[in-house]
Amino acid sequence: MTGRFVAAIDQGTTSTRCLVFDHAGRMVAVAQHEHRQHFPLPGWAEHDASEIWQNTLRVLPEALRSASLEVSDIAAVGIASQRETTVVWDRLTGRPVAPAVTWQDTRTAALVEELNNDPVASLFEEVCGLRPAGYFAAPRLRWLLDHVPGLRRRCRTGEIAFGTIESWLIWNLTGGPDGGEHLTDVTNASRTMLMDIRTLQWDKRLVDALDIPTEILPEIRPNVQVYGTCRVGLPGVPIGGAFGDQQAALFGQTCFDEGEAKCTYGTGAFLLMNTGDHIAPSRNGLLSTVAYARDGEPPTYATEGSIAVAGALVQWFRDSLEMIKSAPEIETLARQVEDNGGCYIVPAFAGLFSPHWQPDARGVVVGLTSYVTKAHLARAVLEATAYQTAEVVDAIAADSGLAFTRLKVDGGMTANHLLMQFVSDLLGVPVERPLVSESVSLGAAYAAGLAVGYWPDLEVLRGNWHRAALWEPRMTEALRARGRAAWSRAVERTLHWIVDEDR
Repeated sequence: MTGRFVAAIDQGTTSTRCLVFDHAGRMVAVAQHEHRQHFPLPGWAEHDASEIWQNTLRVLPEALRSASLEVSDIAAVGIASQRETTVVWDRLTGRPVAPAVTWQDTRTAALVEELNNDPVASLFEEVCGLRPAGYFAAPRLRWLLDHVPGLRRRCRTGEIAFGTIESWLIWNLTGGPDGGEHLTDVTNASRTMLMDIRTLQWDKRLVDALDIPTEILPEIRPNVQVYGTCRVGLPGVPIGGAFGDQQAALFGQTCFDEGEAKCTYGTGAFLLMNTGDHIAPSRNGLLSTVAYARDGEPPTYATEGSIAVAGALVQWFRDSLEMIKSAPEIETLARQVEDNGGCYIVPAFAGLFSPHWQPDARGVVVGLTSYVTKAHLARAVLEATAYQTAEVVDAIAADSGLAFTRLKVDGGMTANHLLMQFVSDLLGVPVERPLVSESVSLGAAYAAGLAVGYWPDLEVLRGNWHRAALWEPRMTEALRARGRAAWSRAVERTLHWIVDEDR
């Protein structure tokens, strides 16, 4: 192994970044480019996979130049990607045959309802740990097969490849039409609804239930393993692994022991708890998923609570309501008042995820009076993320029997001290932010570095974790209970808003 640094490609919902880390897990370089968000119809959300690939080729050299590095300085590169987003492309030309359908898209509601009304729903839950939902990649793939002319036929002849975003990037980095590797990692595969989370292989019963041609599926690999060598972007650098972004954050936060948990606050918010070597079926609206798998070792599992709208609510407040000019301004505005003035905002823009899983819910603003100002609304926007976090924590505690003693956090919203304090207040436990807050990218870098021997073991990685900020609870139990009760009443008013004639 040569190279003094490890790189990570962090391909997220709104942008693609390249970050470079040293042995201590410190970030030494970063480059970023946003990509366009496409909403062609109500409930539809798409990306241009070609644009994402071009942005990847842009950020790799830019990151190196920003730190005066050469490609030879990079020992390995890892990939973290937005999960569940579905890409289908032509193996010969390397071009996508349809827009990438993102994890936020709701067009598969009718198909998912059909699956959930069929006895096969219990099979999905038993085998892949997921009850059918429009959140996952396979229903989107089935929708494309049904609606793109000739696609199913071309799949049968081997012309077409399917993958989530990391598969698309790996294939292109390793040669694309000229021998690119068609691979996926176990964490992204676990979010398709097609993988057996015990065997870590595609399950024929699930594939057949969705009528998906097996010819288009990528090979499943552990998260920590050399997948191949970059032929473009970082030529000669090994790709040392890949992760779905939320599992990458769990790994980057060094939550290697059972019961350790993190929450990433980005466009959405995702709370994962390590459940060790056992799968924890949920009775409370959580997801059983693979946390990580190292080459030659059994997998580690996690239970997850997924919140669809967190930072996206701040963006809505900024862009749609034009109450603020930049996202950081929301904290200044919210601090002008002591509380939310009795106003609650439930951001069920495309239904509710964990623990409710109600696709027919829609967002509400409740408790409005003439007393409420935009400062109260700003506070309600921030508090919505904290209340949703508390719901997920309650569900995890009920399922696992484990009491939360602390929560590690990361993501852009953790810069908001008012929000993090409110999260600590509602949970009644300390909230910790690490010195390196880019946990998603760091997790991908850790996988790559382990795969090539840049880091020897998990304990060395754990030693890299250092706390940068701590919030401890200050709220009284009576105030906490009153706020939680009001939030629950607000959530009830979002339910069953969409009826058949609205679909």
